[in-house]
Parts: sequence; structure tokens; C-alpha cells
Amino acid sequence: MNNPAIRPLAVVTGASSGIGFELAKQFAQHDFDLLVTAKGSDIDQAAQAFRGLGAAVQTVQANLADYDGVEALYKAIKAAGRPVEAIAINAGVGVGGEFARETDLKDELNLINLNVVSTVHLAKRIVKDMLERHQGRILFTSSIAALMPGPYEAVYSASKAFIQSFAKALRNELKDTGVSVTALLPGATETNFFHRAEMDDTKVGSDKKDDPADVAQEGFEALMAGKEEVIAGSLKTKLQANLTKVLPDSVNAEQHRQMSEPGSQAKK
Repeated sequence: MNNPAIRPLAVVTGASSGIGFELAKQFAQHDFDLLVTAKGSDIDQAAQAFRGLGAAVQTVQANLADYDGVEALYKAIKAAGRPVEAIAINAGVGVGGEFARETDLKDELNLINLNVVSTVHLAKRIVKDMLERHQGRILFTSSIAALMPGPYEAVYSASKAFIQSFAKALRNELKDTGVSVTALLPGATETNFFHRAEMDDTKVGSDKKDDPADVAQEGFEALMAGKEEVIAGSLKTKLQANLTKVLPDSVNAEQHRQMSEPGSQAKK
């Protein structure tokens, strides 16, 4: 194993699968050691893959939707006794369905706690440590959903709009401090996201999606280059996101509805 005094340390949340897993691999492949976390025990299995790439890996099993879960993660970070060179605040969840009649309030409050509250909580802890060193990189996993209203994913899209705004504001506050902030905006990506959000019967849930490894590579490269944001994935995703930026919200909302409405898979 390489000398931990030489290798920088990266923290990745939601690292047991999907984009988070691939982000952790990117760090490992670029000579970082890792502290990785997820809610379930799958994080220990994922860690074996990262160790196979030469990284020293510490795992933390924690539910970041709970205040105590974030505190437990931060306690483990501090106990590691090493500065965090980079953190990918990636853990998140979706909820699909009609807000008024289909979705469950408990699921949506859990989404807000994980996607929004834990992101602010963890960033608050980490950024102060980075500022003391005048060095560090923060990657927030946003989404192209942040760029448009999201019918049938109303709370999820709003949570990502929060993350996008928060990331840009924090980046401005931290300019000239040595701490950089980057937002990663993937589109529909081949992960368990849509299945967990009960969106298998939607057009977006059943369509071909981007490779999470490609998304993570673009996110990692943007982070290391100090970029403000990166729309990651296929050319289709990049075109969709850039078009969204110039269309009225009413048009974007209707287009999102056609992709995410329950049963829209059958309308393709």
C-alpha cells in the first residue's frame, strides 16, 4: 500500500453504487485514498473494488438523511487525522409520481433531508476545515433536473435546483480562498435511481441512459480543473440541458411531464 502521508484523501458519499461508486473509482485511479459512505452494508463490498485500484479505504455506514448520520460521518473524517483534499457530496434519492395524490409525504421529507439538509450540513462542517488550510475541492452532484420544473418529480427537481443555487453561491463566496466548488449535472444515468423512485413505467425510466462511469469521469475532471459546473453524459444530455436554459419554464415543465408521467413508457 502506498504511503498515506503522500496520497491525498477524498471523501465520497453515496459511494456504494451508481455515480458515487464511479466517482470513488476515479479518485482511486488518480492516487487518492478514500473515506466512503453509504446507508447500507454494500459500501464494504464496494470498498474492495477501490482497494483493488491501490487506494487505502475507510468505510462509514451511515444514514445521511438523519442529523446524527452526518455527524457520525464527520466524526470519522476527523478521526482519520488527515486533511480532506476533495469531497464529492453525492448521496441522493428520488421520488416519482403525482405530488397531490400518489407520493408519500414521508418519502418526500426523507428526500429533502438527504438531498438538501445533509448536503448543507456536511458542507458546513467540511468547508471550514478546508478554509483553515486554504485548500480543498468540493463536488456537488446536482442534475439537469435543476434547470427545469419537474412534474411528477416535483420535490426531487426542486431539491436539485437548491443544490445548484447553493453550489454557485458558495463558489462565489469562496473565490480566492484556495477552496473550489464544482457542480456536476448529469442527465438520466444508468443507475438504480429510477427503480428506487418507482419510475420504471415512465419514458425516462425505460429509455437508454448515460453510462455512470462517463458521468463520473467528466465530474472528476471538472473538479480537478476547478470548473464551476459540468453537464456530464452524452451529447443528447448536453444538448437537452443547454436547450433547457433558453426555453420558458412552461415549455420545460411540459417536456419534463412527457418524460416522467407515470405510464408514459407506453406512449413512446
